[in-house]
Amino acid sequence: MSKLVCIARIGAAHGVRGAVKLWTFTEDPFAVQAYGPLSTKDGARRFEIAGVREARAHLVATLKGVTTRNDAEKLNGLELYVPREKLPPTEDGEYYHADLIGLAAVSTDGATLGLVLAIHNFGAGDIIEIAPVQGGPTRLLPFTDAVVPAVDLDAGHVVIDLPAEIDGDAP
Repeated sequence: MSKLVCIARIGAAHGVRGAVKLWTFTEDPFAVQAYGPLSTKDGARRFEIAGVREARAHLVATLKGVTTRNDAEKLNGLELYVPREKLPPTEDGEYYHADLIGLAAVSTDGATLGLVLAIHNFGAGDIIEIAPVQGGPTRLLPFTDAVVPAVDLDAGHVVIDLPAEIDGDAP
């Protein structure tokens, strides 16, 4: 099964003719139109973008089949996904967050730390979430070059250099 990547989120209705506010997670916000039909994560609903225009910090989009404000209001909060293979290829050293989910997390000395559960961004930069091998709480670490010095998609792992205060080596 193909990995899905969230590329947009529908916001509130805009106007009375079924338009919605649309927040995109693509480098070029207008690229959201180029991926064909977008679907919900479970694939139960599909949407085609009929048109978009720029607004302040988002786009205003019209979706085929959504013609009233009431229809648009029902879509508020829906995340829209595309299969990973529809996205442009990445350059060497670049990757989509979705490519990291499920990779092994290993320490700089090669010990297995766990699996990458998610990449979060709460506004101050990316955070990598690691589920430990032996259970227990997940680790949330800054996704910086200092803490994650290497990502090797071919080998299927990320290298984690645990800060001393997290590793337990601090005095």
